[in-house]
Amino acid sequence: MTGLSDDEVTRIRTAEPAGSGTVPLFLSLFLLVLAFFIILVSISTIEDVRSKAVMKSLTSTFADILPPSTDLTKLMSKTGEVIGAEEFQGEIAGLFTTHVRAVKVEVVQPGRAMRLTIPADALFFPDGEQIRPGRRDLLDRLVSSLSGRPEALRFDMQALFGDRYVDGTAMPIGETLPMRRAGALARALLGRGVPSDGLSVGLQPGDPDELVMWFHVRARGEAQVRFDAGQVVRGAADAPSDPPEARP
Repeated sequence: MTGLSDDEVTRIRTAEPAGSGTVPLFLSLFLLVLAFFIILVSISTIEDVRSKAVMKSLTSTFADILPPSTDLTKLMSKTGEVIGAEEFQGEIAGLFTTHVRAVKVEVVQPGRAMRLTIPADALFFPDGEQIRPGRRDLLDRLVSSLSGRPEALRFDMQALFGDRYVDGTAMPIGETLPMRRAGALARALLGRGVPSDGLSVGLQPGDPDELVMWFHVRARGEAQVRFDAGQVVRGAADAPSDPPEARP
């Protein structure tokens, strides 16, 4: 005697199969989905180029929300403190796309030459030659990257500020805002310890609101191009090169 009527026993027996079958069914579905994703992960391959591109895009998008740290960050390579030619280009491109949203990156020659174009006001206060305090981290990391060159290579940076012709025939001889900005950038980089033999700062005909930066990877014995007061001067790679100064 169980104390239950025949109708109650019938309801319990008919309800047990339905309730007991639902949990195993959902569990089987979950295991099937889990096995599907495990298979996808096991047969997939990670593409570093695309992964880095996505991370750089996200970092550049949210750079204004989370301002970069002002602490000096030393860039490291996969093999140590020095970096290779193409890795150097990737570091520089990622550095500027992270800190400066309106940047144009052109790899002219992979592993050899790269050109970056940014608004001058991205580094300087409008209508002034004072570098923005928020760009100190950018300059620190730039110097760190330029200094991390291997024994056989030299990393050169050429910063060219645009300036307009006077009377349409010659560059200005008086002190202009691009000249003052060129001197301020040279002093800021040299003060942070950038290798002086790999730095050139000067002027070129163009938009005064635009800054063009060339990054070259050269062999130690290769000729170097220097820009002094808006003129191109070729000299020996190992010869000491003083930073160009703005003309009075």
